[in-house]
Amino acid sequence: MTSPLTPGLAAGRLDTETLARNFDDLHAPYDAHEARVAADRCYFCHDAPCTIACPTEIDIPLFIRQIATGQPEAAGRTIFEQNILGGICARVCPTETLCEEACVRMTAEEKPVEIGRLQRYATDSVMARQDHPFARAAETGKRIAVVGAGPAGLSCAHRLAMKGHSVDLFDAKPKPGGLNEYGIATYKATNGFAGREVDWLMQIGGITLHTGKALGTDLSLDTLTAEYDAVFLGMGLGAVNALTCDGNDREGVADAVDFIAELRQASDLTTLPIGRNVVVIGGGMTAVDAAVQAKLLGAQNVTLAYRRSRARMGASEYEQDLAASKGVTILTNVVPVAIHGNGAVREIELEYTVEDGGTLQGTGETVRLPADQIFRAIGQTLVAPQGPELERGKIKVTETGRTSMEGVWAGGDCTPGEDLTVVAVAEGRDAAEDIHAALMR
Repeated sequence: MTSPLTPGLAAGRLDTETLARNFDDLHAPYDAHEARVAADRCYFCHDAPCTIACPTEIDIPLFIRQIATGQPEAAGRTIFEQNILGGICARVCPTETLCEEACVRMTAEEKPVEIGRLQRYATDSVMARQDHPFARAAETGKRIAVVGAGPAGLSCAHRLAMKGHSVDLFDAKPKPGGLNEYGIATYKATNGFAGREVDWLMQIGGITLHTGKALGTDLSLDTLTAEYDAVFLGMGLGAVNALTCDGNDREGVADAVDFIAELRQASDLTTLPIGRNVVVIGGGMTAVDAAVQAKLLGAQNVTLAYRRSRARMGASEYEQDLAASKGVTILTNVVPVAIHGNGAVREIELEYTVEDGGTLQGTGETVRLPADQIFRAIGQTLVAPQGPELERGKIKVTETGRTSMEGVWAGGDCTPGEDLTVVAVAEGRDAAEDIHAALMR
């Protein structure tokens, strides 16, 4: 069916069976035999460079040895003790630039141990059980408000609940999960895994979820600090950076995060309209996820346009190669200067750029591409709450997540640092430990 507003958009470009194949698991899970074989490749290094490279400091040689000796559930517990969202991290972590890049097999130009897939095998083994592997400590009588049910908030809430505290977990969206639920490519976390992982995590008890509650509209930071013993802010980033070129408000121009969220929540992919000629502006993971999924939905031509060189892209080399393998054209050193069309977008005009001493400059030379759908993936900014001191537009924190406000901690994308799920999990966990220490002192 074609949209009357944007004639180039249509739903059902591919049949149900093709879409199901396109959006199936990017990497098939290991079976028991495959996992043992993969684990046997580990050297179990005493200095464990892979563990050092992991933001959550999982004891990787230990959990791999546990798999090699036929103890996948013990391996899963080793992972979850450091990273309670180890299941989703096994699926979405850029392991190729973290633990696997540090694997000593890489020094011999060999293929690294597939740590991510082994982690998935171990965590899935634990989650398949009915009982939660962790228990709550005795009730402390302390109440903590956690704002944001994304990776940082969930990690913080679970660790606090384990310590015996009562947690009220607030999120602006209808479902918990944050980026894991709404912001990653569907083929990375299939069959509703993000939601099932949250349900599993909540089995710890002591956590009360409140959805549809946003800081600044439904929640006041002053009220939270008055009513709770501590507050953790992990609400991520709320505003998408604007595209400032002429015609940026034409029909068919949208935010990539909205496109990804709609796709992830769709019950029938044949109902999602997609253009014939799709252009994604940006060079990060969100841009790649949007571009690849546009192609998988049936777009004929998909171009990812980035302002700097390919080496400067935020997306890893692995993600760039994945996009290219799916038929996405990566066009670098270009910036949008105009979007043309009569109401709806028909073309995008891009100017070639050069870098001079780190400064980006236009060359005056332009190129036009046909486009009936354009997605913005040029970063997000924090809708900053009143109170905490900011640093580079984000909430300034100490190493343990303390903000400038007494009794308020923060972590995840709303604070400076790498915008990775695994980093957010580590920050939420560490803040919870510091909150517990402060409250029980």
